[in-house]
Amino acid sequence: MRKVEVRPYDVNWPKMFKQEVTNLKCIYGNRIVTVHHIGSTSIKGLKAKPIIDLLPVVKDITEVDKFDDQMKALGYEPKGENGISGRRYFQKGGDARTHHVHIYQQNDLQIDRHLAFRDYLRVNSKLRNQYGNLKEGLSKQFPYDIASYIQGKEELVSKIEKEALNWYRLTKDDNFNQE
Repeated sequence: MRKVEVRPYDVNWPKMFKQEVTNLKCIYGNRIVTVHHIGSTSIKGLKAKPIIDLLPVVKDITEVDKFDDQMKALGYEPKGENGISGRRYFQKGGDARTHHVHIYQQNDLQIDRHLAFRDYLRVNSKLRNQYGNLKEGLSKQFPYDIASYIQGKEELVSKIEKEALNWYRLTKDDNFNQE
């Protein structure tokens, strides 16, 4: 059974991200345009489930499925689009999940959504702390109920995402992007 665990920020998360980027580049090679560290582990100071979320951007999403066996050899479970059109999603670690990979084709609008959320929380300490505290409380309230944990975050996540997208559109031209 999968346990919902939220921890304080870990300085090793960026290193774990970089190692996995190396692994993914060995599989996909020059098909990868860039790889972004997204999700809570990408935001310094944010309490998070210790799962590294990677967002590789590829030139052609239709080529990704050809590499499912190599992803399996790395310990990933291919999940196809998994509810988001145009994405390829992979999970690593089973119930003790360690990594999620969300692959999108360049110029997919979902990329900006993820980057906006990440970058906005990086610069907004009040919201970052509010979000981290909410996640920590929900993980204690629902330690074995991921659906209730996610549902408990929905309202705040929607609020942050809306603010973040507006903010991101205004700042995107300023080349704010920081990994």
